[in-house]
Amino acid sequence: MSKKTKTNERPAEQFLLGEVFKIFNRHPNQTFNHKQLAKQIKANYLLFIKEFVNADATTEGLSAELKKELLFILQQLVDRGDLLEAERGKYKLKPKHAYTEGIIDITSGGAAYLLSENDEDDIYIAPRNVKHALNGDRVKLYLYARHKNQKLEGEVVEVLERAKTEFAGTVQLNGKFAFVVPDSMKMLVDIFIPQHLINNAEHGQKVIAEIVDWPKGTKNPIGKITRLLGWPGENDVEMNAILSEFGFPLEFPKHVEDEAEKIPAQPDAAEIKKRKDLRSITTFTIDPADAKDFDDALSIRELENGNWEIGVHIADVSHYVRPFSNLDKEAYDRGTSVYLVDRVIPMLPEKLSNGVCSLRPNEDKFCFSAIFELDEHARVLKQWIGKTVIHSDKRFSYEDAQAIIETGNGELSKEVLVLNDLAKKLRAERFRKGAIAFEKLEVKFRLDEKGKPLGVFLKENKDSNKLIEEFMLLANRSVAELIGKKDRVKSQEPGARMKKGAETVSVAKQPFVYRVHDGPVSDRLQGFAKFAGKWGYKLKTDNDKEVAHSLNALMKSLRGKKEQNVLEQLAIRTMSKAMYTTENIGHYGLAFDYYTHFTSPIRRYPDVLVHRLLEHYLAGQNDVDAELLEKQCKHSTQMEIRASEAERASIKYKQVEFLQDKLGQVYDGIISGVTEWGLYVEIVENKCEGLIRLRDLDDDFYEFDETNYCITGSRTKRKYQLGDAVRIQVVRTDLVKKQIDFRLENDGAAPIRKDAGNTSVKRKDTGGARWRKRK
Repeated sequence: MSKKTKTNERPAEQFLLGEVFKIFNRHPNQTFNHKQLAKQIKANYLLFIKEFVNADATTEGLSAELKKELLFILQQLVDRGDLLEAERGKYKLKPKHAYTEGIIDITSGGAAYLLSENDEDDIYIAPRNVKHALNGDRVKLYLYARHKNQKLEGEVVEVLERAKTEFAGTVQLNGKFAFVVPDSMKMLVDIFIPQHLINNAEHGQKVIAEIVDWPKGTKNPIGKITRLLGWPGENDVEMNAILSEFGFPLEFPKHVEDEAEKIPAQPDAAEIKKRKDLRSITTFTIDPADAKDFDDALSIRELENGNWEIGVHIADVSHYVRPFSNLDKEAYDRGTSVYLVDRVIPMLPEKLSNGVCSLRPNEDKFCFSAIFELDEHARVLKQWIGKTVIHSDKRFSYEDAQAIIETGNGELSKEVLVLNDLAKKLRAERFRKGAIAFEKLEVKFRLDEKGKPLGVFLKENKDSNKLIEEFMLLANRSVAELIGKKDRVKSQEPGARMKKGAETVSVAKQPFVYRVHDGPVSDRLQGFAKFAGKWGYKLKTDNDKEVAHSLNALMKSLRGKKEQNVLEQLAIRTMSKAMYTTENIGHYGLAFDYYTHFTSPIRRYPDVLVHRLLEHYLAGQNDVDAELLEKQCKHSTQMEIRASEAERASIKYKQVEFLQDKLGQVYDGIISGVTEWGLYVEIVENKCEGLIRLRDLDDDFYEFDETNYCITGSRTKRKYQLGDAVRIQVVRTDLVKKQIDFRLENDGAAPIRKDAGNTSVKRKDTGGARWRKRK
C-alpha cells in the first residue's frame, strides 16, 4: 500500500519541479513566494493530478496539498543550490555566473539600479560603474560579492540594447562644434555635435539629436541633429520635446501613411455577408466631447421574455491592420496612443483611428462584439462573441448622457436609463466580490488658442462614465474567461442565435494576453495601515477580501476631505502594478479571476492582439507562439508606462507654466511627499505640486523619518508629516526642468494635523528606500 502511494506521488513531484523551474527560468531576476508560484501553477497541477494520479481528488484538497508540496520543493532546491532564498519565504534563481541582465534606471544624482520585474531586490550601481549605459537600456551587469546585510551591487560591463538613441534638448554652440543639453533629468551627459552635423541649428534652439557613436574612453557620446523643433517656451515645441524625450515619434513614416490610404473607406459587401448583421438594433456611442476615435458602441433591445440584450461592439481594427504589415509594425512599436494635455498622438494613422475604424454615427462599421442577455438583476444568462457589422444611430458625449441620467429626458432616454440601471447593479456585484474603488483625480487645463493654461480643474467621474466602464469590464472579463477557462465555446456560425448550454470542448491551456494585477505588497500595506490609523482610519489586513472591503470603506470616507488625494495615492502605491502577460494570475483590483483588454484596439496594441487570438481560437486553430506573445506583452507594458510618464510630464509642464505669473502668491497646501531632500506640497486649489527644499527650512536641523513619512526638527521637535495642511508661497518656477519651488508661510507655527498634539520624535530610519520614487 505504501509503495503504491509513493509511486503515485513521484510523478506529481516531478511535474511540480518542472513547473517551478519553468517559472524561475522565465524570470531569472525575479523573486517568488510559494503563494505566487501556486497561483501560476494551480490550474495545470489540478488537471495533471486528476488525469494521471487521482481522478476523484477535490479541488479544495489539492489546493492545500499544492502549497505544502511547493514549500517542500522550494527548500529542496535551496539545499541543492538551484535557488537562493533572497529573504525569508522569497526565492530566486541562483545565477550560474556572477553576471545578470536587466533594465537600468538612472537617478538624477548619477547612481543607478538594475530593475527587477517585481520591484524587489533592485541592484545598486554606483555612478562610476554606470559607464556608457543610459536610462532604460538593457545591460549586462557584473555582480559584486554580497556582504552580510548589504544590498546587491554591480557594475555595467556591456550595453546590450539601447532604449533610445534620440533625445530632445537645447543647442549650445561653441565655435566649430556644439553640445545638445538633453531635457531629460535622467540623461546626465551632453551630446557632442561636430560642426558638419549641426544642421543649421541656432544657439538656444530646441532640437532632436541622435547618438551615432560613443567611443571607448570618451565622456560624451557623439551625435547629429536630426530635427529642429523651434524656440523654447512655444507650446508645440515643448509638447514635441516631451514626446521625443519618452521615445514617441512625432509623425507617421510615409510608407505607413501610404498603406493606410489604400484601405477602402466603405465596408466590403462580401465581408458583410460573413458577419452577424446588427444594423437594425438601436446602437450608440458615449465618449468625451472632443473625442474622434470611437472604439466602442453599445446596443440595446428588450427581448420577448422581458430580459435585455446588450451588445458591446468594439471596432474591428484587426480586420484592417494585418500581422507583419507596415501598419502593424508601427502600431506595435508605439504600443499605445499618447494623451498629452492638449493633443492625442494616435497609435494608428488618422485615416484609421478617426475614420475607417472609428464607430461614427450613421455609418456601417465592422466590429468584434460581445452580446449578453441580462435579466433585471444584471445577471448574465447567455452570451455570444463574434464578428459583426453595426450602424451607430447616435453619438453622445459623456455630458449628454449624464444630462439624460439626471433629468430622465432626451433622445434614447429609455435606453440610456436602462443601461445605467444595469451598470449600477453590475458595479454593486463587483464590489460585493471584492473589487476596489480607486478613483484617481484627473487634472485638466483650460487653454487659450496658443496652449497657455488659463485655469485648472478636476475631471469628475460621473454615472455616464461608470456606465461605459461597467460594460467594458463585462466584455473584457467575458472574453478572457472564454479563452482562459478549461471549457470554451466552439466557433459559432455568423448570425447563429445564442443557445443556453452551448456545445463545449475541453482544450489545453491556450496562450492569451491577460491584464493581470497581483495583490498588495504586504510590507507597503502594513505601513499604509499604520499611517492611515494616525488619521483615524482603520484598515483590516487579515486577508485579500477583507483588505478590499476595508480599502473601499476608506475611499468612501475620504471623499471631499483635504487628505483624500494624499491617502488615495499612498493606498495605490501599496498595490502591485497591473501588466500584460500570458501567465494569468487574475486581477486583484477588479476581483476578476480572468481579465484582458479587448475594448480599445484603436488606441492599445494589446487589444489588437486579443482580437487576433480570439478570432484564431474561435476558428478552431491553436498554433500560437507563446514565447513571442509574452515578448509582445512585455513591450506593451513598457510602452504603456512610457505613455503615462509622457502624459504626466505634459501636465507638470502646464502646472509650471500656470504658476509662472503667480510668483509670490500664497496658497493652502497638503504635504504630498516627504524625502530626505525636502517636502512636496500639493496646492489644494489647483493640484499643482512643488518642493520645499530642506535647505530652505533654516529654523532648525530636520531629520528624515522614512517609517513615519515625516521630518522632525532636532531642536524644536517640530514635525512635518505626509498629509499635513500647510500654507506655502510660490518662489520659483523652472520650465526647462519642469520644477516648482515653494517656501513655508507658517511663520514658525506647527503644521495643522489631526494628531497635532503628538510631537514626539520618532526613531529615524536611515534605509535607502523612500516613499517618493527615486529621482
